[in-house]
Amino acid sequence: MNVYDSNRMQDLMNACGYENTDNENDANMVIVNTCHIREKASEKLFSDLGRLQKIKDKKLSQNEEMIVVVAGCVAQAEGDEIFKRSKTPDIIVGPESYQTLPDLLGKVLRHKTRQMNLEFVANEKFDNLVAPRAGLNASAFVTVQEGCDKFCTFCVVPYTRGSEYCRDVKQVYDEVLRNAENGVKEIYLLGQNVNAYKSKDENGNDFSLAKLIEKIAGIKEIQRIRYTTSHPRDMNDDLINAHRDIDKLMPFLHLPVQSGSNNILQAMNRKHQREDYFKIIDKLRNVRPDIALSSDFIVGFPGETKNDFYDTIDLVEKIGFTQCYSFKYSPRQGTPSADSKQQILEEEKDERLAILQKLLTKQQTNFNQQFEGRTVKVLFEKEAPKSVQKSQKILNENLENANFARQLWGKSEWLQSVIVDVENDQNIEKYFGKIFEVKITKARPSSLVAKIL
Repeated sequence: MNVYDSNRMQDLMNACGYENTDNENDANMVIVNTCHIREKASEKLFSDLGRLQKIKDKKLSQNEEMIVVVAGCVAQAEGDEIFKRSKTPDIIVGPESYQTLPDLLGKVLRHKTRQMNLEFVANEKFDNLVAPRAGLNASAFVTVQEGCDKFCTFCVVPYTRGSEYCRDVKQVYDEVLRNAENGVKEIYLLGQNVNAYKSKDENGNDFSLAKLIEKIAGIKEIQRIRYTTSHPRDMNDDLINAHRDIDKLMPFLHLPVQSGSNNILQAMNRKHQREDYFKIIDKLRNVRPDIALSSDFIVGFPGETKNDFYDTIDLVEKIGFTQCYSFKYSPRQGTPSADSKQQILEEEKDERLAILQKLLTKQQTNFNQQFEGRTVKVLFEKEAPKSVQKSQKILNENLENANFARQLWGKSEWLQSVIVDVENDQNIEKYFGKIFEVKITKARPSSLVAKIL
């Protein structure tokens, strides 16, 4: 979602006459878009601001200007405290108010005063965003739902993103359509609780996420549809059956469970039990046997006993995941669990996380190894990062006769990264945004190697 927000802020500033640059030293404006879910997010922000201040000072000495914006969830959580701790930022804007960025910028330039907007006005936000720019990647993110009403005891999202809000069906459909016209082949529907999506079309008809996916699938140019992130409480039968009935909906689901222990799930206020999660997975596999499953896990939650942790290991072993995110619990100021007196020692968290991640890595490796020798369809998006680096080195060093296989990067239907060598092909861009059948020649823990058939 932060990638989506960053792209929309770029669109806003492009419409104001700004051009993108990858070099901070060249920039007249730098936007630091922040996330508050990870540990030490605030400290990382202030470290970045300290580094940017040196660039800003140098520009000022040369009579040049640099506007620094702090956006996102840390901006929402910390607010005016950021201005108090750092002289670097000129603008602070929250994740639900960044559509006002051009207006805030104008005030800074005219009045030479710092500006801040942390209002929650979701309708206004999406009404005022500009259309996605042309020349996008083969895949694009489209936010359909924001905020959260679940109030898990470890999570800051309800406080930084506000209550649940769903965009109008027409608004979402029109944005997907514009992306399709710009060459996008794959759409990710985004939300903090995306499967809680409930809205209406222009005729007043009710739409669930499943019905929205069905409508988007009718756009010919869109060939793949994905959605993230889901909550088990909102995983209804209509959405489960959509994985059977809608060919463009990819056989992959990210469904965070957080813990395999009912005691911990209750302490987290997840409002589901491990048995509920098993039932959902059984239903999914009944309608789509090849579906790949991903999840989130927190280890060392306050009060987690060894038996609670082993319940999580048991759940992982019984379900079998293809890729997961797993973290040690870290307190977030303002959340109920941060004040718990039952905090787990860091050494114990480290040990439990290592055990869990070893098991998850084994499952991911085993899943990928099943694809060796198989033919799969891959949507190619770009040149692989290491291939880009090698190409740039050859260009910089003017190596005229350098000969190496450039590499394509794409995704399988199951969201696996796929790498393909393209021998002596200088027109590698012709593969971008297209789906090819490939044969998997080698499986790695986090990627597949293939050749185009």
